[in-house]
Amino acid sequence: MAEGWSRFAVRFSEYYNSLSAESLWTPPRFRSREWMFIPWGDKPPDRHRGFSDRFALHNYLRTKSPHSCFHSTAYYTDPSQRKMLDKGWKGADLIFDLDGDHLPGVSDRDFPSMLELIQEQAWTLWSDFLSPEFGFDEKYLQVSFSGHRGFHMHLRDPKYLHLDSNARRQLVNHIRGEGVNVQALRNNDTGRWRERVISGTETVVHKLRQIALKKDDGDIFLNDLNDIMKQRIRSPDCDIRSFSKKSIVSLADQCLNESKVDRIKSDTSLTVFGETGTKAFWELVKGDSAVVLGGAGETDENVTVDVKRVIRWIGSLHGKCGLRVTELPLNRLDPDSSESFDALDEAVALGSSRTFEVELIQDDVRARILDNEIEGSSGEIHTVTESLATFLTLKGWARVLSA
Repeated sequence: MAEGWSRFAVRFSEYYNSLSAESLWTPPRFRSREWMFIPWGDKPPDRHRGFSDRFALHNYLRTKSPHSCFHSTAYYTDPSQRKMLDKGWKGADLIFDLDGDHLPGVSDRDFPSMLELIQEQAWTLWSDFLSPEFGFDEKYLQVSFSGHRGFHMHLRDPKYLHLDSNARRQLVNHIRGEGVNVQALRNNDTGRWRERVISGTETVVHKLRQIALKKDDGDIFLNDLNDIMKQRIRSPDCDIRSFSKKSIVSLADQCLNESKVDRIKSDTSLTVFGETGTKAFWELVKGDSAVVLGGAGETDENVTVDVKRVIRWIGSLHGKCGLRVTELPLNRLDPDSSESFDALDEAVALGSSRTFEVELIQDDVRARILDNEIEGSSGEIHTVTESLATFLTLKGWARVLSA
């Protein structure tokens, strides 16, 4: 837990004490949910809790003012039982968790850019897969900002509440592109994956050519494709065990040959870049086209597949940054909407007119809360608003010098 958290634990307490029991959002089938709370300091999580009504929940929040709050995605006969087998599983929401941690092409410490990219991914998940491919109905969907690095999609269609882990894994695998033959899709299939592969082919060729031509953004694209390749190599359906940056540069040089590029687009069975190079090219296309879900740039299967998972409670504060877990309408998830959701403005719940002097303890930090934005590296001192000081301290990116 970040150093200097105690002053902000007091602010969490003030936040929870400012809420009324009637104002608390509660998930459907409230009394069937298990609740889990993470205390401040080094105390273990407090879980296996059930509440009879929102007044009991409100009393817990006012008394404990926890670091983080979660409820189960599952419904139980008796959620307070200590052993999972004794709880009596009755079903579970279908949850998709999009987490911007270690996204290809963006630094973890460039928080605004990371959130912008993961919001694009979340919108793509719905508009390219969940709605057109699977036919999920928006009326059963609830969208929330996770309070930190991403977004959650809660689907509560009664038809899907009893899906087992294997069925949920099939959905995840399709979205990730596991088992998808991008070469066959480009020529012989229909649907969103084919469209994404065709678009992805053009994108990867462009990036490789920028690398080969040593354009200004070539290094950015090289790091981007290298990150994608590392992720693809970890995938069980990838035949390639290693493919270095040097190999990517070599592949990039070959993409300057118009004839080779035209041939591989017209006949995906050709090995125009050599056997390994061609395999790597299509892995890059798949990785560039896949929707990023969960942690570390891949699906966190424990969230979508695990039918006994817990998820952050909407309305709670996230103890790793101080932002609020916030519900938003689906249309505002669209980054091109005129009313696109801005988490760094709308999820801010702590703050005052006070300013704090902070010293950065991480390099290459870029952060914004409301209109207060900073960029800097370790050792630099900045005067920031309380809300930004809270964010930076809880992230472990800065320490407070004075207020």
